Amino acid sequence: MSQTVSANVAAHLPEMARLQPETPAIFIPQGHDVQQQTSYAKYTFAELDQESDRMAAALVAIGVKRGVRTVLMVPPGFEFFALTFALFKIGAVPVFVDPGMGVKNLKTCLAEAQPEVFIGIPKAHLARVLLGWGKPTVKTLLTVGKKFFWGGSTLDKILSRVPKDQQYQTAQTFDDETAAILFTSGSTGVPKGAVYSHGNFSAQVEMLRQVYDIRPGEIDLPTFPLFALFAPALGMTSVVPEMDFTRPADVDPVKIIAAIEKFQITTMFGSPALINRVGRYGEANNVQLPSLKRAISAGAPVPAAVLERFANMLSDGAQVFTPYGATEALPVCSIGSEEILSETRHATDQGQGVCVGKPVPNIQLEIITITDAPIRVWDDGLKLGIGEIGEIVVKGPQVTQSYFNREESTALGKIADPESRGFYHRMGDLGYRDSRGRVWFCGRKAHRVETAEATCFTIPCEAIFNTHADVFRTALVGVGELGNQRPVLCIELEKGADTSSLEKIHQELIAIGAEHEVTRQIKTFLFHPEFPVDIRHNAKIFREKLAAWAEEKLS
Repeated sequence: MSQTVSANVAAHLPEMARLQPETPAIFIPQGHDVQQQTSYAKYTFAELDQESDRMAAALVAIGVKRGVRTVLMVPPGFEFFALTFALFKIGAVPVFVDPGMGVKNLKTCLAEAQPEVFIGIPKAHLARVLLGWGKPTVKTLLTVGKKFFWGGSTLDKILSRVPKDQQYQTAQTFDDETAAILFTSGSTGVPKGAVYSHGNFSAQVEMLRQVYDIRPGEIDLPTFPLFALFAPALGMTSVVPEMDFTRPADVDPVKIIAAIEKFQITTMFGSPALINRVGRYGEANNVQLPSLKRAISAGAPVPAAVLERFANMLSDGAQVFTPYGATEALPVCSIGSEEILSETRHATDQGQGVCVGKPVPNIQLEIITITDAPIRVWDDGLKLGIGEIGEIVVKGPQVTQSYFNREESTALGKIADPESRGFYHRMGDLGYRDSRGRVWFCGRKAHRVETAEATCFTIPCEAIFNTHADVFRTALVGVGELGNQRPVLCIELEKGADTSSLEKIHQELIAIGAEHEVTRQIKTFLFHPEFPVDIRHNAKIFREKLAAWAEEKLS
């Protein structure tokens, strides 16, 4: 183990409690007042720090130690934040599992993570018992709320043994020491657990601060719970929104806008589906959000029309930023709505891919030859030139080094670079660099369609057809064997589109495709009522499911 001591990701909290003890750290929705407005509970930095100290001491007393993998299945609320910081303070390893990934995947992920401790609300424990989650390895059970027949203790009970003013010394951690394991709903296959080190978290915090000029005293609305954990590190107050975090596309825009106005939110994170929903409401009701300095949207490409609607609600100088990255490496690149709307959207509409901006300062990004095989050792001969489409690979301090208990995935996803004693992470995405150093995203490597004549890349092809006024989104899939596939375009229409004129829309799409070199060989079009999408962002299209559907339709 390298002996570089890194700032434990939890160390930011006691520091903020020292610098601004009375500043609110988090506001959490707590029902409604007589006017039916959402009321919020407020916790200062001093209170959050003090309570997480108490929880850390209580957890240690029941055997939670440094390095112990601990599943945390608690919804975003005060206990979620205090417990997460408590686990980091101990040096334990929280295992975060995206609840939106489905029951079968959840069981696989928890079996892979081999946790010793399971902390959850009653519903999570009930599911654990019924579905056998973590059965072979879990030794310690803790319920947040009322415990029933499943044994273990409750958070209230273990806290009752700890004095109110209990102090806890945050563990000094090493740069490459495991801080957390994050399982998120990937767009291909069973989700993999990205192993985060304390060094990865520190680099992420620093990059978010630098790239977006976030300053202490700002107020954040994180509609993806894990982002709220960065707020104390950046000196921001977090306002937990009133929403179902597993369904951002169904968010009530009125509640999001009310929170922004009530707390004078300066920064918010939202998936493209959430930004779309709030933007459509804002456009229809002429809403302005002058307090917002920036909105950040990630998880899938954000269509220019969606960016435009949301950006129209912001003041001059405020933008929607779309960072590019993945759970394993974030942020990698960043671009703002000003550059997209004034320039790059036109190239996107012409089939040139989606511009994701320039790499952030400490990332080394290369484009390499496309292959599905593992690449053991880095070689400069892999690199492609400007304008050539290949796989995006990255190296930098915020890039995670491995997947937990997935040697095969780690071998496929990482390239050793002995010269720098480092490694490159293969993003699994395709793209190219332009002459100005910007990166253009062309879709997932696993989603490329290889016909007998050429390779079709999803994002450039789809963008051309997405310009049709009645089209909400499209997905290019391949039917048949790779190398001899038939390209099929699946189409989801806008909600209000006239479905009686499908033949007319079909003919118009054929004409649009014929105008561009990259789409000329797409001759098969299928209308789909509603694409299957990931739950977390409601924006990543499950193309594997669509490909199977298309194959069935065409047989």
